[in-house]
Amino acid sequence: MNEKYNVYLVSDSTGETLDRIFLSLKSQFANFDYEKREYAFVRTEQQIDKIIKECSNLQNSIILYTIVETKLAKYISNMSEKNKVPCFGILGNLILNFSKLLNQKAIHKPSAQHVLDDDYYKRIEAIQFTMSHDDGKKLDDVSNSDIVLLGVSRTSKTPTSIYLANRGYKTVNIPLVMDQKIPDDLKSVNNKTCIIGLVADPGRLADIRRNRVAIMKENRIKEYTSLDAIKDEIDQSKKLFKKYNWPIIDVTRKSVEETAASILKIYEIKKNK
Repeated sequence: MNEKYNVYLVSDSTGETLDRIFLSLKSQFANFDYEKREYAFVRTEQQIDKIIKECSNLQNSIILYTIVETKLAKYISNMSEKNKVPCFGILGNLILNFSKLLNQKAIHKPSAQHVLDDDYYKRIEAIQFTMSHDDGKKLDDVSNSDIVLLGVSRTSKTPTSIYLANRGYKTVNIPLVMDQKIPDDLKSVNNKTCIIGLVADPGRLADIRRNRVAIMKENRIKEYTSLDAIKDEIDQSKKLFKKYNWPIIDVTRKSVEETAASILKIYEIKKNK
């Protein structure tokens, strides 16, 4: 039986960066049994002392931290070493190396990435636009979008759209259902919007739809969960995408992040044509 580790994620900001790094790190180890504890906005030695004390009272404790203020970063490193707790700074060496490369001193300011600048307001605008255009709503101004996603039900259109919006891209998603019309603007050869079709394995879609119907206790028509009907839906959607030469992404074995990365690669190619 593998040992269980107590992983402490300590950040002087929201902890979002550290959480993502840990997600990537743990995915590389098949047998990593752990319990995660997160501490955000840690900016005093007293806060660190409490964390170190807790770590010392538990076996197999590990600290990962993103603290940009130099004095505090040294403090958590020294206190961890003193109490024999493995401790790893995520940004320290990277900031130092960049400082040397750029020949300028880092500001070492916590939450500097969360400044309310033009990029921030661009993301907010993209999120508002995307939410108001979810599931085929408000298609009269679809030309104002950066990306349009098309696909049959349950092909991850909405979560992918929201993820892209958080990256600052105005995204419209349109479900391919019988009564949903695709705006003529999108079919024009002169259209500059990045239009992408999402497809998935019919068997996988059937499972997802059956689970949704069971959870929501919906009385959907039989065709919604019928494998044969879903196969036909997917075939028809592929024909539509090929007719207008829209790129196709199979989301069957992709996470939302992986799908979004593929979409943005297509977007950049189209943008630079």
